[in-house]
Amino acid sequence: MTDYKHFIASQINAPIPTEEIESYIAETADDSFGDYTFPCFRLAKAMRMSPVAIAQKLAADIECGQVISKVEAVNGYLNFFINRTDFARDTINEVLAQQEEYGNSTVGNGKTICIDYSSVNICKSFHIGHLSTTAIGSSLYKLFNALGYKVVGINHLGDYGTQFGKMIVAFKLWGDRTTAEKEGVKELQRLYVKFHQEEEKDPQLTEQAREWFARIERGDKEANELFEFFKKITLDDVCQIYDRLNVNFDSWNGESFFNDKMDAPLQMLQQKGIIVESQGAKVVDLSDYNMPPCLLVKSDGSSLYATRDIAAAMWRKQEYDFYKCLYVVAYQQNLHFKQFFKVLELADLDWAKDLVHVAYGMVSLEDGAMSTRKGNVILLKDVLDKAVEKALDIIAAKNPNLAGKETVAEQVGVGAVLFSALENGKIKDITFTFDRVLNFDGETAPYLQYTHARCQSIIDKVGQVEGNVDLSALDNPETLRLCKLLASFPQTINDAAHKYEPSMLSALLIDTAQAFNKFYTEHRVMCEDANERFTRLNIVKATKIVLKKGLSLLGIQAPDKM
Repeated sequence: MTDYKHFIASQINAPIPTEEIESYIAETADDSFGDYTFPCFRLAKAMRMSPVAIAQKLAADIECGQVISKVEAVNGYLNFFINRTDFARDTINEVLAQQEEYGNSTVGNGKTICIDYSSVNICKSFHIGHLSTTAIGSSLYKLFNALGYKVVGINHLGDYGTQFGKMIVAFKLWGDRTTAEKEGVKELQRLYVKFHQEEEKDPQLTEQAREWFARIERGDKEANELFEFFKKITLDDVCQIYDRLNVNFDSWNGESFFNDKMDAPLQMLQQKGIIVESQGAKVVDLSDYNMPPCLLVKSDGSSLYATRDIAAAMWRKQEYDFYKCLYVVAYQQNLHFKQFFKVLELADLDWAKDLVHVAYGMVSLEDGAMSTRKGNVILLKDVLDKAVEKALDIIAAKNPNLAGKETVAEQVGVGAVLFSALENGKIKDITFTFDRVLNFDGETAPYLQYTHARCQSIIDKVGQVEGNVDLSALDNPETLRLCKLLASFPQTINDAAHKYEPSMLSALLIDTAQAFNKFYTEHRVMCEDANERFTRLNIVKATKIVLKKGLSLLGIQAPDKM
């Protein structure tokens, strides 16, 4: 298929490199102004002319032909009209030729990307607050895989700290193994909440918790057996959620894994003269960078998040030699990441520039922020179950004889919840309401899934069609609009990955579904002329491929029937 931007750039006779010209070329927002546009303002300094005069001069030098049908100079812009029927034909042929590989590339071959996401806490419930990091991280995992990168998904478990001493105290006072094994994390969560309620009345519980955590650190047999018991219960529970969300990890190395790996980084920072003493604590002074000091070791000798994150980053670089290491963590941790990234930069580690904090907005309830200690959370399992239940009700009302409707309801309900975390820019805060997440109308995953199923239904009804491409069937605004969106799919995958913004793909899929439904309304696929029917059926097939592939990159399944 013709690389239109590259071809157009090669036709512009300007005193800057072709690659630079190509980077400035964009698709027009309005088809009446052409298909691609180049802003001549970029050349005003080099050519010492007004953008209007530059556009007129460059337009006069371009010969139209098979690819470019017309060029117009408009207010300092060069607007290019391409041969639209050839473009539509080539786009459809490319999608059909590549099938599920359409949109993949080899740009990442030989490069490894680590993605730290979800990172659940042991003994705590998997709640709606974990949805964004899990959905965004998992989608980035799939996007970078499609671009040829070797991707390492990391679940950096929260499995270290005084809270595990608290859990042991609570378990020994108010819990038992039988109940914990039967109720799972729900029981651990009950004990965790109860501890904090009782701790307010009895401060001695806090001292007992610290002692039990110290016993974990010392390798005490009873303490570590209980800790491993809590860990197994938690992971058994969360892995059921991960399976439903189509989320996978390659590493489960949590904070405790790096407990014995902090001495070397601390010694390295000490030798480089970066660490200073402050009231008995070890810190890195970051005042020159308008940041508070990065605290590495407290006055009592205990480590902090920054210490363990520095150790983890150094271990990952040695283990994976990553090209980039992404941390999908809420923006409330912006300062933390700026600090520990800066510490590694000050240590003259050139790969510190390859650490990226992929920040996202927080999820809160309508009546305020969530708190695990107070038990004020909405479990993600409950959200998924309610979404699936609603999907099943809709299917029962609209298509009661659908085969495997329970499976379809699961795909639709889970897809709706996932899409709610991926439909908007990741930095946007979300106030969680069931009505919003479970809205099956408008720009939602169920709408995309239904459009995909409609494509399959059309393909089944029309059946096998022999024929040739009818160019006249491609020559209309609805088909051109749809084909432009299909053609932009590979670049959108690339942009969504490298800008760490899966919502770019979500938006394209919504636009594609809307364009398809308009195309289908205006142009009958089951028409009399065989070539026309063959051409339109191929448009339907190409749309189905893109919708299914796009949804899969968001972690959402696309049922053939709904």
